Amino acid sequence: MSEQVRIVEVGARDGLQNQPVAVSTADKVRLIEMLVDAGITHIEAGAFVSPKWIPMMADSAQVLAQLNLKPGVTYSVLTPNVKGMEAALASPANEVAVFVAASESFSQRNTNCSIDVAFERAAPVLNMAREAGIRVRGYISCVLGCPYEGDDIDPGMVADMTARLLDMGCFEVSLGDTIGRGTPAKAKRLIETVSLQADTSKLAAHFHNTYGQAIANLYAVLEAGVRVIDSSVAGLGGCPYAQGATGNVATEDVLYLLDGLGMNTGIDMEKMLDAAAFIQEVTGAPVASNTASALLKKRLVS
Repeated sequence: MSEQVRIVEVGARDGLQNQPVAVSTADKVRLIEMLVDAGITHIEAGAFVSPKWIPMMADSAQVLAQLNLKPGVTYSVLTPNVKGMEAALASPANEVAVFVAASESFSQRNTNCSIDVAFERAAPVLNMAREAGIRVRGYISCVLGCPYEGDDIDPGMVADMTARLLDMGCFEVSLGDTIGRGTPAKAKRLIETVSLQADTSKLAAHFHNTYGQAIANLYAVLEAGVRVIDSSVAGLGGCPYAQGATGNVATEDVLYLLDGLGMNTGIDMEKMLDAAAFIQEVTGAPVASNTASALLKKRLVS
């Protein structure tokens, strides 16, 4: 597997949105710039969503305005509707994201609408992005299990939804195991099913580590041809609409896996550790990354 893998760093958005401690705009800006300095070239920088429901993202416009934007880096923002897209267009974000869920129950709890209505809401966002020349990334939640409907998520339905997002204009679709219930066999079967309707070059894996299976699941989908991985510095994350779901797979653990496989990311592990230590100090949250924990302890004794 001696190939390039693109890491999409989601810690500054998906990771921080569920933190119980408020993180200042200045600290968010510093975190993002530390991650970019580490070699991250694709990063979720914020979300234009209702501050009533996701208060941690209320300052996304200010964060983007204060960033020292680096050429060649994608600064992505979540835009669930036209209002969010309008805010994104007024910002320096150079990519937006829309999302749907592979579960009717989760869709209702997360966005207060059905799956079909979620697609209808995404359509004008994609049209606005097309007119503005901004690319759109699609996300599908609960592809390997739902907190309300259990594990019986049909991979064929996920494949249909992926194809639909691509047909609507998304350049890539991130498949999210939102509650971390997936296992390697199920994850590989999902990619094999989805790849019947969408090339694996257009797929990304967005796996949470609730049951400790994320790294194993990533190895399985790498074998199936996926070369884009969403991960979070220090394993930050969770989901405000999926009780018990822990953070995204830690970027440091992913880097350790990929390095062992001879796969390249262009990301500096030592600088990632600096970012992990920084955000741990800011939030007071423990580092949910085996690799970061081990290497940070090693620093202390060396």
